[in-house]
Amino acid sequence: MATVKTAISLQESLFEQAEVLAAEMKVSRSRLIAIALEEFIRRHHNRQLLEKINAAYGEIPAATEEPNPLDGMTQNHKSIVEGEW
Repeated sequence: MATVKTAISLQESLFEQAEVLAAEMKVSRSRLIAIALEEFIRRHHNRQLLEKINAAYGEIPAATEEPNPLDGMTQNHKSIVEGEW
């Protein structure tokens, strides 16, 4: 795969943290930045996909509510009890 060189500007503290992490991971700074950018892009795409899924489900009309079986039982019980009193 072809690579492209680019120059980026970072805050000094971020650069220093990247240096330490790259050394810990035994990768170059360039590879560390590539890994981080790949992860950022993957998360961004996942977020976009989730938004599309949520939008699609948001367009589905809510199902009509099923009647609560207890409502009918309550009415039936009430009519029986009222008749006895």
